[in-house]
Amino acid sequence: MAVEDGVRAIEDGVRTDFRAEMDYGGYLALDTLLSAQHPISDHHDEPLFIIQHQTTELWLKLALHELRAVRSCLDADDVQRARKALARVKHVFRTITEQWSVLATLTPSEFAEFRGVLGHSSGFQSYQYRAVEFVLGNKDARLLTVFRSRPEAHDLLAGLLDSPTVYDSFLRWLARRGHPVPQHLLDRDVRKAWVEQESLLPVYRGIYADTTAHWSEYATCEDLVDLEDAVQLWRFRHLRTVQRTIGFGAGTGGSSGVDFLKRALDLTFFPELYTVRGGIGA
Repeated sequence: MAVEDGVRAIEDGVRTDFRAEMDYGGYLALDTLLSAQHPISDHHDEPLFIIQHQTTELWLKLALHELRAVRSCLDADDVQRARKALARVKHVFRTITEQWSVLATLTPSEFAEFRGVLGHSSGFQSYQYRAVEFVLGNKDARLLTVFRSRPEAHDLLAGLLDSPTVYDSFLRWLARRGHPVPQHLLDRDVRKAWVEQESLLPVYRGIYADTTAHWSEYATCEDLVDLEDAVQLWRFRHLRTVQRTIGFGAGTGGSSGVDFLKRALDLTFFPELYTVRGGIGA
């Protein structure tokens, strides 16, 4: 590219007139996106707090989109596309985990200066995060009451509550592949949160005992473990960021704050895939 008087010239083929065509900002609706930040205070750091959470919500929207695709692909026996989507969700969570490092630059004193304007709003009320948890198996019908004032969010969660999870679709795929998944697990009430099922362990022992014969199953099991690890790291980084910002005080939404987040670390989506590891090679 030519340089004239120290200024890089625009190439002849670069379009510059968009009066009658869609441009970058129009395609991405940047006027809407960049005008969606409405600080209530005049504190310098409130835009950081807003943008951090808004970008996380955008990534959660993509994660939910991909997890629904994982479910559909497994139902259609398209495990390769399912695995690609699982990998993408894993990287989404790695990205939003690293984002906590930006919010962690907000000191307790700085946050205290505008925290009051948040009222009772809290990340606990993120319906997209709840949707991701629901589609992965951590379901709780009681949480729908939080979203009674938001019909669209309530309906989304109600639909996911009534629908099979990613794990349900995975187990059904394993059964169609000839693995002896117990029938009561295939017929289970999908509205209930998943809890560890000892009767499923022989299925995984068989897969891990002969990974060559069951490579697709084995690789997908490891994809699920990768995803769970990524979500858990995100939860942990969230906890540590909250702890360094507000200590052990209560959350703005009325939760116990750090203690509440600690209990979330005990939740697991695919517990059998961790339990089975204890007997491999024994």
